[in-house]
Amino acid sequence: MPASVQAESDQVATNAGIPPEAVLKPSTGELFATFLRIGVTAFGGPAMIAFIRKRVVAEKKWISPDTFQSGVALCQAIPGATVMQMAGYIGLQLQGVRGAIASFVGFGFPAFLLMLSLSAIYSQTHELPTFVAIFSGLQALIVGVIANAAITFGKASLKGWRDCAIAVVAAALFGLRINPVFIIATSALLGMALNHGLPQKTPPSKPSNSTLRPLGLLLLLSAIFLSSLLYLQPDLFRLSMLMSKIDLIAFGGAFGSVPLMFHEVVEARQLMDGPTFLNGIVLGQFTPGPIVITATFVGYLLYGLSGAVVASLGIFTPSFLILVGVAPWFDRLRAMSWFNRSIRGILCSFVGLLFTVTLQFAWNVSWGWPHIVIALGTLAALFYKVDLLWVVLVGGTISAFVL
Repeated sequence: MPASVQAESDQVATNAGIPPEAVLKPSTGELFATFLRIGVTAFGGPAMIAFIRKRVVAEKKWISPDTFQSGVALCQAIPGATVMQMAGYIGLQLQGVRGAIASFVGFGFPAFLLMLSLSAIYSQTHELPTFVAIFSGLQALIVGVIANAAITFGKASLKGWRDCAIAVVAAALFGLRINPVFIIATSALLGMALNHGLPQKTPPSKPSNSTLRPLGLLLLLSAIFLSSLLYLQPDLFRLSMLMSKIDLIAFGGAFGSVPLMFHEVVEARQLMDGPTFLNGIVLGQFTPGPIVITATFVGYLLYGLSGAVVASLGIFTPSFLILVGVAPWFDRLRAMSWFNRSIRGILCSFVGLLFTVTLQFAWNVSWGWPHIVIALGTLAALFYKVDLLWVVLVGGTISAFVL
């Protein structure tokens, strides 16, 4: 759109008291196509937020900068993969629940297809000597990735001794293999108790209930789907419920989901061993989109194509439903001191979780000097903000020739 026409449209919207995004609404199909193209190249995890902002705010001018920033705050405060949630939030703002589904599915579909293909290849080749060497080195690389996430997340979340105390308590409880739901609930209560100085704000006016009816329909369809699985395929039903549980308590973005998935799949239920799960995370680094797409790998290795589909739906659907349900009310929630204090406590608990999982992942690596070099090199590269995809490619190449 020419700049003059765009400026005129914005001025008309402003004069009418309507935000510019209400004038420039794309169709549901355009939303799907746009986020499908973004999803194909969505490497870099949370860094993709800046790319999405450039596309939908600066270039297409679909939503305002303030609306976008509100979406970032919302998606960081609720469970689920932050970038996926942002795609859904933008669609929700522009075309309601239909737009949210189109954007969410469009963004995640390329990652699902690629992970499905890689999982099928892995199931046939993972015992070949070259692949064994590559994955052995990349497991050490993943230890470096998770350690970097713990450091980065810690710097962003731990603002004082109270936050550090919550993180230490959570790390100890995770190390003792206490139920994650109990740990997160405890962290939320500690956050409310210890961070009592956060101010209470005046809540905005009551939001619209326009999402309630489609949300109810989605919940009904989900219940029908789960009931059918329970009756026809109990194993798939249990897999779906497991992934849904992980998604519901995975605050802190996709890196919150992966440690919980490791705990539930490897430690609590022994559905696969630790090195195999680490290989799934490795494959997740070769796919665009969120690292939690590792759920597709887990589902495929357990139950084939149907397992991959069910696990993927389970790991994304609950947090998407939360997004749809909470978005209209989020400004009111942010005005409440208890909500902000509890979210702060939960985010601190994930620093403890990432620290614990770094140690657990390291325990599953057969360490030699090449593994140590790869892990430390990964930490150094990520510190200097080298793109993770290049880190994985270089680490895989070194592993193939050295190990």
